[in-house]
Parts: sequence; C-alpha cells; structure tokens
Amino acid sequence: PFWLNIVFAAGLEAHNWQRNMGGTGDTPFSMALLAGGCAGTSVDVALFPIDTIKTRCQAKEGFFAAGGFKGIYRGLTAAAAGSAPGAALFFSTYETVKPIVKSQIGDRPVAVQGCAASAGEIMACLVRVPTEVVKQRMQAGQYGSLKEAAKTIMTKEGPMGFYTGYFTTVMR
Repeated sequence: PFWLNIVFAAGLEAHNWQRNMGGTGDTPFSMALLAGGCAGTSVDVALFPIDTIKTRCQAKEGFFAAGGFKGIYRGLTAAAAGSAPGAALFFSTYETVKPIVKSQIGDRPVAVQGCAASAGEIMACLVRVPTEVVKQRMQAGQYGSLKEAAKTIMTKEGPMGFYTGYFTTVMR
C-alpha cells in the first residue's frame, strides 16, 4: 500500500541522512521510539477492519452472531491505544539490544538481528497482549466500550486476565 511505502521511505531516508552526517548508521533511541510508534499505529489502524473480520470468523458463535460486518471498527480505540507504545517498545528495545549482542557474539548480522528482535518482541508483548485481549473481545461483541472491557476483565479475571495468551504470542 501507498502509506506503507511512505513509512518505509521515511525510515530509509532518516537512516541515510544519519550516515551522510557522519553517523555510524545506528538508529538513535529517540528515533526508534518515534518511528516505531508511528509505524505500529499506521499498520494497526489500516488493517483493523481485516483483523475484525478474522476475529469474528473465529468466534465460537460464528461470524454473523459476533457482529458480521456491523461495527467493523469496534475495538479500534483499544488497538490504537496499544499500537504506538507496543511498536515503540519493540523498536527501541531492538535498537538498544542490537549493539550489546553484537559486542558479545561479533559481526554475525542474522544472529544479532534475531536476538535483538526476540528481545524486542518479548518487551512489546507486555503492551501488545493486553490491548489484543481487550480489542478481540470488543471485536467479538463481548463488550461495548474500552472502559467496560477493561473493568470487567479486571474484576472477573484480575490483572493476569489481560495477559491471557502472552507466552503463546511471544513464541510465535
């Protein structure tokens, strides 16, 4: 999609600008934080209707009983609230861990990037999973608002209710 090309081009341009200015090519923490937040929010908002349809197709009661095509944006507030922090946490962790791993195992790009990405994903899921739990339950029509969903999950399941599926999400 066009917007994804813009996000990619902006990130590439920032990277090239830093190199041209005498930098090492390493992304500064603040840039990773901002770029990650913008990229994550853009992707999640753009793909939200498709995600809603997928979630409703997987609902126990079936697609149409879970809402069909009505309220296709129900849960967008939960998704948007977690997108920027989750993606920002991923990219800032990734960029922070990458040089540490490189100093330990040497110049092995695949291993360095794999370790850094794994650390980033573990951290990002601390934000992503609770927002996914709320968002998916709202998409399936279980709750009408973000406030209702958060309050009910906390009351019935406690804080760990927000982390249902955390380890499964990290492992994939």
